[in-house]
Amino acid sequence: MQLTEVTTTTAAKDFIRANVELNKSNPNYIRPLDKDVEEVFNPEKNKAFRHGECTRWVLYGPENKYLGRIAAFVNKKYKNKGDEFSVGGIGFFDCINDQSAADMLFDVAKHWLIQRGVEAMDGPINFGERDRWWGLVTEGFQEPLYCMNYNPPYYKELFETYGFRPFFNQICFGLNPKKKLSDKLHERHNHYVNADYQCIPIDKKQIEKFATDFAYIYNKAWAGHGGLKELKKEQVILMFKKMKPVMDERIIWFTYHKEQPIAMFINLPDLNQWFKYLDGQFSWYHKLKFLWIKKTKPCKKCTGLVFGIVPEFQGKGIDAYMIVESGKVIQWQTPYTEYEMQWIGDFNPKMLNVAASLGDTFRSRVLTTYRYVFDRTRPFKAHPAIS
Repeated sequence: MQLTEVTTTTAAKDFIRANVELNKSNPNYIRPLDKDVEEVFNPEKNKAFRHGECTRWVLYGPENKYLGRIAAFVNKKYKNKGDEFSVGGIGFFDCINDQSAADMLFDVAKHWLIQRGVEAMDGPINFGERDRWWGLVTEGFQEPLYCMNYNPPYYKELFETYGFRPFFNQICFGLNPKKKLSDKLHERHNHYVNADYQCIPIDKKQIEKFATDFAYIYNKAWAGHGGLKELKKEQVILMFKKMKPVMDERIIWFTYHKEQPIAMFINLPDLNQWFKYLDGQFSWYHKLKFLWIKKTKPCKKCTGLVFGIVPEFQGKGIDAYMIVESGKVIQWQTPYTEYEMQWIGDFNPKMLNVAASLGDTFRSRVLTTYRYVFDRTRPFKAHPAIS
């Protein structure tokens, strides 16, 4: 086996190719867009480079056969609740089903991280935001959502045999968007059917107004939890403008109390249902192909990005009001037959309870963020629960 650090354009292409070759026989694998992976390692595209650094390796066998790959990174801004020491990260791990190959990849990442003064490594995680490339799939090996990690089941054994332990589990919930909502939801919804409350879909013609409302709700409901930081209004406006071409106005909803934003239910079509036809490419030709596919192949699956309620209205039934109001459109006026929410950490029982109460939900998949503490005599501590 030969381990090569990625320092050339050819090696960078091999880093992408290793993922494709090691997963191509799996029918549920969807090749990520090359550009989405490459941007993680591009200092001009990834602002995490302002606070850290990263590198990556490819593991080859005889005749340059791909055996695996891994990335390692340090980020001064990366910190979890309860951390008593600095922690680095590994990600973009792929490997044949061979523990010695996996150990070689984990070892080179560990030594690189030790040289940079960290005392543990979490993985597989992203060198950047937590809504992408975060966690190892440990339950539910169906097609991945857009920018979600995908791996075969044996990766779990490779991690745990090396010595990684689960730091936290990431729970995804699914539901049938065409199934009749429960009587209980309707009963809770009815308490808010009056002039003081309004639940409306986004209007892309007023994108800045809704982006501002998003920032307000998000910062009150989510900022400070599980490592999530406050969002600036300008940042969200830019994000919404980038999302605008793939937004479906029928599945993005905001709730207001006396015209003040209090809750949001943000969903998008699962882009992987279209991107899987592009073989990882996104040139001008592939962008035109994407538009044609988007027009001719209706997406049957949508994904929940954010469900948030400002603290003053949490636990009072606003979730039911918003679900029933949006359901009048989502159930009867959209093509979606599958729905899956982005992950919620098991350290956040309050939001897990909210997700579990949104009708007839079920756990669609579980991803796991693992931690390996370099000092093996130090007691291991899982991520503490947040209030």
